[in-house]
Amino acid sequence: MKKQRPPALIAIVLYKSFVAALLTVTSLALLLALKNHQALEEFSDSYLLESKLKIVEFLLDKVLSVKQKTLLFSGLAAGLYAGLTAVEAVGLWYEKGWATILVLVLVGISIPPEIYELFQGVTVLKLVVLIANIAVLWYLLHHLPKHGNS
Repeated sequence: MKKQRPPALIAIVLYKSFVAALLTVTSLALLLALKNHQALEEFSDSYLLESKLKIVEFLLDKVLSVKQKTLLFSGLAAGLYAGLTAVEAVGLWYEKGWATILVLVLVGISIPPEIYELFQGVTVLKLVVLIANIAVLWYLLHHLPKHGNS
């Protein structure tokens, strides 16, 4: 008989999987921007963007204003964190104790910077991420003995 996972645990695994996927896309975008920096510069100067696709022009300006070493570091860091988040999700799915502890540590570490970011400027996204991470932390702390027997 299949073991029934609690709905909250499934929600956390889905949240972590979504974050891992988002970080993977971010990492790939940053590394591709680094690899194709010259082509992006030429494209941003091209006639194609004139008075069209303002969001693309805005994003290109942002990416091109970042130093190449910063793009490399950010791309690699996002990729590493994506991998770690995927490991968290898989470990939680199989209800491994090490995964619960890993999530508790990483989420616990992330909350103070998230609060600091809110003081810099409140946005809906920042608030949602903070609330989601506090909910994950609360759930895992209150269900630690029930999850992760190995």
